[in-house]
Amino acid sequence: MRVAFFGTPETAVPTLDALLRHGVDVALVVTRADRPVGRSRTPRPPAVKVRAGEVGLPVVQPESVKDPAFAAALEAAAPDALVVVAYGRLLPQGVLDAAPHGAINVHFSMLPALRGAAPVAWALARGARETGVSTFRLDRGLDTGDVLLQEAVPILPREHAPALLARLAVTGAELLVRTLDGLAAGTIVPHPQDGARATYAPILTRGDGAWDPGWTAADLEGRVRGFDPWPGVWSRCAGRRLRLAGAVALDGDLSDAPAGTLLDALRLACADGTVAALEAVQFEGRRVVTAREAAAGRQLAPGDRLERIEPAA
Repeated sequence: MRVAFFGTPETAVPTLDALLRHGVDVALVVTRADRPVGRSRTPRPPAVKVRAGEVGLPVVQPESVKDPAFAAALEAAAPDALVVVAYGRLLPQGVLDAAPHGAINVHFSMLPALRGAAPVAWALARGARETGVSTFRLDRGLDTGDVLLQEAVPILPREHAPALLARLAVTGAELLVRTLDGLAAGTIVPHPQDGARATYAPILTRGDGAWDPGWTAADLEGRVRGFDPWPGVWSRCAGRRLRLAGAVALDGDLSDAPAGTLLDALRLACADGTVAALEAVQFEGRRVVTAREAAAGRQLAPGDRLERIEPAA
């Protein structure tokens, strides 16, 4: 199988490596432009470009996938399939049709669940205990194409988004290799998604991380785990901006205190009488510390109240 690989961040690198280990002919790597970072605004190449350079693969970074020069490069590569993993840009129909087997995407959910840009974050935020990976054929809809293969993945207790995403990236790489083998052998039967069962995982905004007194302890834990590292879960405590970096819902604890009250500096009253254990916090401009360290330093105290920070703040 000869492919053109579309990908950009670190998450896409395991899939590229898996293709190479499996002997897939990667004729072209397509990635986003270098981006300025830090105070110096020095351009930094995306992780996929770095990896492609290490293994000697040809790389293009089109500003627009409608650019005729890019179309010519893709045609010259003559791929049997396009492989798309976190590329970061929608592909027009002309590109989707550029290979006989179409454009195969690795999506980190069990489609049609969690269609959209942030399936891992929202799986955790909504308290799912299992998610998965799907390979499917891209069409013009939002993750609506025919599914090729799927594999379920359990979510581990207390697992945050970076760790779950890293595991899914490995599973996705293996699933993609099996998908390409199956397409080449003609053994995969694509099946359409049941749109009636679809759920969505929209792109995250800063406002998603604004602590809300209407959250139960389970809601808080899910968001803390899912919105790590960005946007995080933020509130204000004693006049200071406070990030809740680690929190666990306590099944057996209940409280009559108003939601947002620190019961003993380490436990937080939440909606519906539920209680969450604070494990790690970060005051703005400071490092992450354990809640116990914050309490010992008198940064947190029983009776302190969290306040919601409106998204525009």
